[in-house]
Amino acid sequence: MLKIQEIREIIKLIDQSNIDEFTYENEGSKIKMKKHAAQSVLSTQVAAPAPQAVPQQQAPQAVPQAQAPAQQAQTPAAEAKQEAAAPKQEDTNLHKITSPMVGTFYASPSPDQAAYVQEGDKVGENSVVCIVEAMKLFNEIEAEVKGEIVEVLVDNGQLVEYGQPLFLVKTV
Repeated sequence: MLKIQEIREIIKLIDQSNIDEFTYENEGSKIKMKKHAAQSVLSTQVAAPAPQAVPQQQAPQAVPQAQAPAQQAQTPAAEAKQEAAAPKQEDTNLHKITSPMVGTFYASPSPDQAAYVQEGDKVGENSVVCIVEAMKLFNEIEAEVKGEIVEVLVDNGQLVEYGQPLFLVKTV
């Protein structure tokens, strides 16, 4: 069986990656992790090897049934979000500032200071718009274009992926 610290490290690695599901089996123990949007789920099973065969065959059948209502419930919300975002993306002068790495997004240099930029702020090519922290290194992200911040696409403290859009900027 894995130690708690090893499990925590696996959780951090899965959280920072784009892996949605992870399963680890060893000596009759099973650890299964699933990511759904911004939340992580961890389930652990300890059982004898012989009885595990039956539940494992039944588990895949049960999972889609449980997820089907959740997907149906999310569909109207997802459609509304896409419709709300569609008018802003139609403007050809919009530039996406994307994350150059996997890490944690911070809108300000420290918790007690104001955000670098907010919606409506003007930015230049060298303007710092946020920080992405990766492996205890704080990387300042610059706008790279001159314009106005139209929308902030991520929340403070949120994990971001490589290439994920962070801001929409209306270029001048």
